[in-house]
Amino acid sequence: MSGQGLSTEEVAGIREAVAAGRKPKVVFTASAGQIAGQVGQVVALTDPEVSDEFVVVRFGRDELPFSPVDVAVAPRGAGRRGSSAERSAGEPLAAEPVVSPEPEFVLDTPPPPPSRAVGEDSSARPVESAKPARRAVKSAKPAKAKGSAGLTVTLAYAEGEWTVAAQQGAKVLAKPYVVKPAEALRMVGLVDVSGVQEAVEQILAAERAQAEQQAEQLRSELAEVEARLAELREAG
Repeated sequence: MSGQGLSTEEVAGIREAVAAGRKPKVVFTASAGQIAGQVGQVVALTDPEVSDEFVVVRFGRDELPFSPVDVAVAPRGAGRRGSSAERSAGEPLAAEPVVSPEPEFVLDTPPPPPSRAVGEDSSARPVESAKPARRAVKSAKPAKAKGSAGLTVTLAYAEGEWTVAAQQGAKVLAKPYVVKPAEALRMVGLVDVSGVQEAVEQILAAERAQAEQQAEQLRSELAEVEARLAELREAG
């Protein structure tokens, strides 16, 4: 079982494999908790800028996000049971249950029925020896349930408009929508960070000056139009 997570190069390789339609196998490291040593399949990689847990791994019937330190590239042949070639020649078929070197992921793959020697009594089949491993895997599932993804609320200013957006993990809860400058100032007032409120006030002051200049220009143009209209009325 690997004690290290994915390197930057391995993450890039997995991202290319997923984009090509493959599902690379990974093994959970010690930092993953009780499911360490289990094997899963990477089905997607989300945006690492949004959350550190951007490696989505299929584990049983669930697809859960993990950090790159929680998983490592699975060694060749991981997750497979030993083949019949590994049994010594002349040995009776499955007199003892075949035990894989590492716990195998068996939530959605039923184990193959154990074979038995010809004439062996069915009551002597060692079928119960595999059950403790299945119970251990199932008990690890709720223990490793990931907490809710982080919530991000963004207040942004661009092209003369203030917008607010909300996102939880990779899921968009609210697309950017326009808010009034006064509402933006109240939101910023809740953030006790030096320089943030001053920056917002400077933006609002610049917008106010620009609006006053446009209003003055419009009033001047309106006065010229009214004077022209008065002359036309006198001439008529």
